[in-house]
Amino acid sequence: MTTQAVDNAITEEPLHCPGPESEDAGAGDACNSCNYQQFCSSNNNLPKVEDPDIQLIKDNLSCIKNKILVLSGKGGVGKSTFSTLLSFLLSSDPELNIGLLDLDITGPSIPKMIGTMSDKSNATLHMTNNGLIPNYVQDNLATISIQYLLPSLDEAIIWKSAKKETMIKKFLKDTLWNDLDYLIIDTPPGTSDEHILINKLLNKTQSVTGAVLVTTPQEVSLNDVRKEINFCQKVGIRILGLVENMAGFVCGSCNKKTDIFKATTGGGEALCNEFNIPYWGKVPLDPRLGICCDQGESFIDLYPESEATLKLVEIVEKLMDQCEI
Repeated sequence: MTTQAVDNAITEEPLHCPGPESEDAGAGDACNSCNYQQFCSSNNNLPKVEDPDIQLIKDNLSCIKNKILVLSGKGGVGKSTFSTLLSFLLSSDPELNIGLLDLDITGPSIPKMIGTMSDKSNATLHMTNNGLIPNYVQDNLATISIQYLLPSLDEAIIWKSAKKETMIKKFLKDTLWNDLDYLIIDTPPGTSDEHILINKLLNKTQSVTGAVLVTTPQEVSLNDVRKEINFCQKVGIRILGLVENMAGFVCGSCNKKTDIFKATTGGGEALCNEFNIPYWGKVPLDPRLGICCDQGESFIDLYPESEATLKLVEIVEKLMDQCEI
């Protein structure tokens, strides 16, 4: 692609586009250089029709106290693993009711990690006259994922944005969550369709409590997390804290610590200082954690004295403190 073509592509779709549904469509500062300004301006004069699903979602989510987005901006940093661990740890308090929503439509991995899906047994969702019944890992931990609607673990989802939106809306308005203290929402990498939609729907119904960012120490990961921070700032999502995952590996034989992913620019802590966001600490690598995810077992329950579990306990305490603010 030539330099001129790149410049044209950027001009055609400004980075700060308010979107055709916005009240500022065609009138924002970024619209002045956009080829579609006239279209958006004329479209903005049409009468606004409220999405009928908004009220249904608002009513259905009214029983949930805290809605937590888990974001990273990059794949492979352990975001789904962290969402699973967070849910297991919160649900270890029998007084709390927890929901775990797998928003990764094309790469759902939560059911495998929590043990509701395996090569031998596949959980499904049950539809009643009142709505969808989520799968319960335990009495106070409910889960929803598109994987429960697929015939096998190998089935691919090849959908455009509109169909993804329909499914996400269905999960939000039709799932019988009952009363939840926390709904953990595991998102796919990036800052695209699913992120924009979930933020728009939650803001129109009942604001999301905030987001937890997950990164690994190396600069390649931090660069993508900077984009996620920028996304949160633009759409008004409060950043509760940042977790530095896979930070160091302690050998079980010699107890020597090795930084598999080296923090060449200061890691997550330096990033938090740069953007003035809470730093929640480092979660070390533990080979047993990967085995637990593959087998659908709770690492928290099996290894309560591990360094990773102890750090996660501290992180959950910080999460609960932030949610009370």
